[in-house]
Amino acid sequence: MNEIFTPPQKQVLSDFKNGRLKRINLLDGSVRSGKTWISLVLWALWVATMPKDGGFLMVGKTLGTLKRNCLDMLLTLVGNKNFCYSLSKKEGILCGRRVYLEGASDARSESKIRGMTLCGAYCDELTLFDEDFFTMLLSRLSVSGAKLFATTNPDNPNHWLYKKYIMRKSDLDFKLYKFLIGQNSFLSPEYVENLKKEYTGVFYERFILGNWVAAEGVIYREFADNTERFIIDGIDPKDIAFASVGVDFGGNKSAHAFVCNGYTKNFNKVITLDEFYLKDRISPSELEKKFIEFILKQQERYNVYEVYCDSAETTLIEGLRIAAAKCGLRADIRLAKKGKITERIRFFNRLMSMGRYFVMRHCKNVIEALCSAVWDDKSISDTRLDNGFLNVDSLDALEYATEKYFGDII
Repeated sequence: MNEIFTPPQKQVLSDFKNGRLKRINLLDGSVRSGKTWISLVLWALWVATMPKDGGFLMVGKTLGTLKRNCLDMLLTLVGNKNFCYSLSKKEGILCGRRVYLEGASDARSESKIRGMTLCGAYCDELTLFDEDFFTMLLSRLSVSGAKLFATTNPDNPNHWLYKKYIMRKSDLDFKLYKFLIGQNSFLSPEYVENLKKEYTGVFYERFILGNWVAAEGVIYREFADNTERFIIDGIDPKDIAFASVGVDFGGNKSAHAFVCNGYTKNFNKVITLDEFYLKDRISPSELEKKFIEFILKQQERYNVYEVYCDSAETTLIEGLRIAAAKCGLRADIRLAKKGKITERIRFFNRLMSMGRYFVMRHCKNVIEALCSAVWDDKSISDTRLDNGFLNVDSLDALEYATEKYFGDII
């Protein structure tokens, strides 16, 4: 055991062996610190000791993330003789015990587990769950000796998990295991140092140091402090494999913004090639004309066929589609994914830290927006300040353009 486990992992297994596990067992800390791996080892060992007719549940943000983060790893750990699963049936067999599989994508997910009677549950990335789902899940763990196992990275200290459970752990049947990347001796020092360089600001505090800290101050600190490092004056269009456009629509105090991002071979670099920004009021027909002009301009230089628009404005999007069809514009106009704002921000911060994001000098609105973006210190969650004066529209368009490719790029 001493040769294959890190100190925190040894503590987890020792507590299992000596009957010191609690009703709620949370493994929290840095990325790549070994918490998911050992949590699955623990889960398999614990399930194997439970009655075969007991109820068991594994939950992720979605079934897809549960598969990627846990199910395939669990299969590798224990082998297909001890574990098999079906996402379509939403169940698996682990050590002869039936395990139900669920996603907890939003508040409505709690209805999926109503009526269940469980003696064990496993939660992947618990901070991404809705509080109502977690409350319902705890009520379903009604069998004597029932236990919950969960993993998470730190988040905002105003998060319900931190305020209602971690801060009250001494009052609850709750065990917190802290994992830090520096304790994982199975990672090469070079890999750890490179990973540390990829995170800045609040994300470094949370994902490297393992601290629950609030997001404060300038968001893109590295860009704001050394802007010239990221600015380029020109590029050979042949170096751009393809490009995509993000569209954010204006309102009372916001602007219409289009941003074209280009990608070099194998997604090695992301480059903001061009922009459109207009805060004045214009009619839908004028907006459609500006949009078509912008796309045609990009297509003269780059392979641009995909456009991702703010999904909140379906009427304006349909107008763009009709206008594009009328003039024979070859562009696939889609709804933007609009994922969690912190994920979008973290992506571009990591890209900047890795020296893989650049912006053309003439894209003055994107440059100014990246320099001036700050966290909203009055919000209880991680929110980019949008007070009507700061330009968040260019940032939204920047993110919409590339969001589909986040997984391919990093």
